[in-house]
Amino acid sequence: MDPTPFDTETPFDTETAVELLTPSADRDPSRAPAEGSERLYRAAMSRRWWVMRGPNGGYLAAILLRALSDAVGDPARHPRSLTVHYTRAPAEGAVEITTRVERVGRSMTTASARMEQDGRLVALAVAAFSGSRPGPEFCDVVMPQVPGPEAYVVPAVPREVPPIGQRYEIRWAIGHPPVPGVPPGARAVAGGWMRLAEHRPVDALLAAAMTDGWIPPMFSRVAEPVVVPTVDLTIHFRAGLPHPGCDPDGFVLAVFRTSVAHEGFVEEDGELWAPDGTLLAQSRQLATMLPLA
Repeated sequence: MDPTPFDTETPFDTETAVELLTPSADRDPSRAPAEGSERLYRAAMSRRWWVMRGPNGGYLAAILLRALSDAVGDPARHPRSLTVHYTRAPAEGAVEITTRVERVGRSMTTASARMEQDGRLVALAVAAFSGSRPGPEFCDVVMPQVPGPEAYVVPAVPREVPPIGQRYEIRWAIGHPPVPGVPPGARAVAGGWMRLAEHRPVDALLAAAMTDGWIPPMFSRVAEPVVVPTVDLTIHFRAGLPHPGCDPDGFVLAVFRTSVAHEGFVEEDGELWAPDGTLLAQSRQLATMLPLA
């Protein structure tokens, strides 16, 4: 049930797997689902993606996108947009995902998903899937100019970091890491080279996870310890994935920026870049700021 299957299943694929529970009699494998069709899936929350108070939002986005891609059932229609609203942090263990095909147009399919655990809502998602369309081409967004990942020392992962800190290999290249000795107040921009720990090609599923996989840049602006659970996350996929400019075991460049923190909420804008300068994905999320208990 992966929109971009690979030769070797990785831990990421196992941790984001979904199991279709809809009876096979309700499915016609020769046809894409019709408008209004619903499917029920089961997934499992892996502790390996925990942050402070639950699983990482990008991890949930990847699971939801996997279910939605299977529900759409058309490999020619790739993910173009995904928006997830997070209502509560799930516990470790099983969740259920109900998908619905809302609209099937001539070139675009819109689908929604509802994730629940023990009858309680965890997340709501809406996604758009489409093939390529003819039109003008330009990109005024500029990739940050930094040395390649080989120019940076591999950082040691502190023992006290949350489990998600073991799921990515990162090379900090943009902004200042929030470490002791660096005074708060710096511009809230952070990023660098990033890849999954098991070196898996970056498809739409992994890109969705990566858009919420970096340490929040606003940490460089605050002195007190806080957590920033995501309220909503929107991802725009800007290139076909996996991208030929990315090696299967290579890095992508991730950069995240925060410009406003107000009334307990903070936004974060992100970009994922292939090493050849292709913009792979853009993201925006709203998060709350809570004191670290």
